[in-house]
Amino acid sequence: MAVVINTNYAASVASNNLSASNSMLQRSLNRLSSGSKIVNPSDDAGGLAVSMKLSSAAKRSGAANTNIGNSVSFLQTQDGALKVAGKVLDRVSELKTLYADPTKSSSDLANYDAEFSQLKAQLTSLAAETFNGINVFNNALTTQVSEDGSQTVDIGAKDLATTTTNVTTASDLSGVSLAQIKTAIDGVATHRANNGAEQSRLEFASEVLTVNKANLEAANSRIVDVDVAEESTQLARWNTLVQAGTAMLAQANGSAQTALRLLS
Repeated sequence: MAVVINTNYAASVASNNLSASNSMLQRSLNRLSSGSKIVNPSDDAGGLAVSMKLSSAAKRSGAANTNIGNSVSFLQTQDGALKVAGKVLDRVSELKTLYADPTKSSSDLANYDAEFSQLKAQLTSLAAETFNGINVFNNALTTQVSEDGSQTVDIGAKDLATTTTNVTTASDLSGVSLAQIKTAIDGVATHRANNGAEQSRLEFASEVLTVNKANLEAANSRIVDVDVAEESTQLARWNTLVQAGTAMLAQANGSAQTALRLLS
């Protein structure tokens, strides 16, 4: 090869290689410091687009699961009121049976009616129970149980006031029959059964959402999260190449000294 001084081809090549190695070193440093393989959109444009959609779907899954939890709390509040209503009706049926005792005096019957009056008031109060300002018995709700809104669970209205109306509208125990009280108890039992069925379905739907969210996050992780072990190896490689490139560039720049020695 000719010895020249106007053009230092070896230094140009060494400089280009050093620049490329330094660029890759900086990329590895950015990936390891951020924990992400996609530091800039140009790193993986298609992967970034997929990642954004997966991340959004995972967040919607979490939000839908939160809504399911609130619906379950709504149903638990409803069931709590129904449970108490059942106990109240049990006591009313007991009072009605005691009221039929022919040995009771008029004052005894008046005492039973006094308690019955309070129990009616309690049933009326239970029928007005609310959850976050929403009446738990007069409202039918629809809960979204998938991140895309394609699947829902309906929570039926359970009209406790109508179920117990024969009891709450009676002026005293003589004005309500045992059969009517038993019908009210059966109605409350049916409401509780439906409530339990709805809670069960929501809990299974929540389980599916939890699994789906984890899978979406795992899929997103494979796209954006850096493999620290692999990237650390690449960092060591590019660091070595930068050091070697720096040394070789210094050698190439020093090769011009050969021409000067020939002129001396």
